[in-house]
Amino acid sequence: MGEFLVRPENVIAALSDLRGADIDWRNGRAFSLTYLATPEALELSERAYAMYAGENALNVAAFPSLRRMQTEVLGFVSGLFHAPPGSAGFMTSGGTESLLLVSYAARQRRPDITRPNIVLPTSAHAAFEKACAYFGIESRRVPVRDDWRADPRAMADALDEASVLMVASAPQYPQGVVDPIAEIGEIALSRGVPLHVDACIGGMVLAFLDPFANGEHPFDFRVEGVTSISVDLHKYGYAAKGSGVIVYRSRELRDKQVFVTDNWLGGLYGSSGVLGTKSGGPIASSWAMITHFGREGYADLATLTRTTTLLLADAIGTIDPLFVMTKPDSTLICFASSDPAVPTPAVAEALAARGWWVDRQSPPDSLHMTVSAHHHRVVEQFATALQASVEDVRASNGAVGQAGAYGTVE
Repeated sequence: MGEFLVRPENVIAALSDLRGADIDWRNGRAFSLTYLATPEALELSERAYAMYAGENALNVAAFPSLRRMQTEVLGFVSGLFHAPPGSAGFMTSGGTESLLLVSYAARQRRPDITRPNIVLPTSAHAAFEKACAYFGIESRRVPVRDDWRADPRAMADALDEASVLMVASAPQYPQGVVDPIAEIGEIALSRGVPLHVDACIGGMVLAFLDPFANGEHPFDFRVEGVTSISVDLHKYGYAAKGSGVIVYRSRELRDKQVFVTDNWLGGLYGSSGVLGTKSGGPIASSWAMITHFGREGYADLATLTRTTTLLLADAIGTIDPLFVMTKPDSTLICFASSDPAVPTPAVAEALAARGWWVDRQSPPDSLHMTVSAHHHRVVEQFATALQASVEDVRASNGAVGQAGAYGTVE
């Protein structure tokens, strides 16, 4: 039979050819979708993933090493977020699954409510819309303040007896600022509504940066009203894609997201999340990264990435007519153009022609950058490319560019 198969080396060569048009993210050319700390860490992550890619976390009784790694990863993350005794959590495939699950758990907590709603700012992640669509929950979006942060008073006004969850972000993705979580937590606690903090993109940074790390502006379980937190280790934990974590204040809250049935001929089926079969690869990669970096290593990476973010933001602000929409709280930058003749979609296309990738978003029209640790090497190169791209758009006399998309359905 082997004579009919394509040889492995030819398959790998074909894969190399296929990726030829992909963005060169390993060399710092992408400010979206990918994260890299060091080449050494990337190699370690990929090796750990490959070692466990075929193992199945559907039932860790067969793979006790996966149970141990999950437990240690959850313990590490719980410690970062000051989770109290009795807290519990699960690993997930990332932010979208985490937000689906926390919404489902909130709904399951109140089966007496026939038309539940979630109160959240307009800046909260789009995956909450997906959760509401999947589980029959009303998405009750509340406008943000002028500083792009959630408006606690408006959120309080939006609550009613059918509200099963409140949401805050640390930070919110579009403009990169942290919601006033302490204020929202007070409201959630007084009204008896769970509060989820979406720290998927920022948790592994804010845990090491003041004023968030020192508790001056707490975003985690130090806020009494916070009942759950999600974080993605495949973002600033630098693990392989498919690595997320949810931590709940109590096991009782966590168990609301669990699904268990014996209503078939195959025996008891229990599942902690949306997925059944789960590759052990993300678990092993996550464990490898927290073991490799530890708290000290992650603190160094957070400081480096934050410094790089501020350097990039300053550089963008010197390029007319661009301006940074708000000072970032962590490692996300949102910038726009004050000149209609230099529209941001056209600037993004000019950057892409030079081999650089930034996200296009609206409303309002703006460009978005997710800064990673390895971007410290390309600050000047990017600033030069951005300046040239703006000049290209000006010279084009009418370039508009196409609006981008955060995610695609192709």
